[in-house]
Amino acid sequence: MSEERFIDMEMRLAHQDQLLNQLNDVVTEQQSKIMQLEALCKSLIQRVQSVGEGMSGESPGDERPPHY
Repeated sequence: MSEERFIDMEMRLAHQDQLLNQLNDVVTEQQSKIMQLEALCKSLIQRVQSVGEGMSGESPGDERPPHY
């Protein structure tokens, strides 16, 4: 194998290592954001459910109109 070809292969390997590290960083960041969004969704679901439970005891006929 010629010296030039060996150097070319080393350069390609170094470039691939760099790309792999960059991709790993992106995937790690995306996983973190996914976990944050899942937590936010759970929080919003709980909030909507609690609002729905609070409204179930009220009768629409008992509400005062907004202009009073």
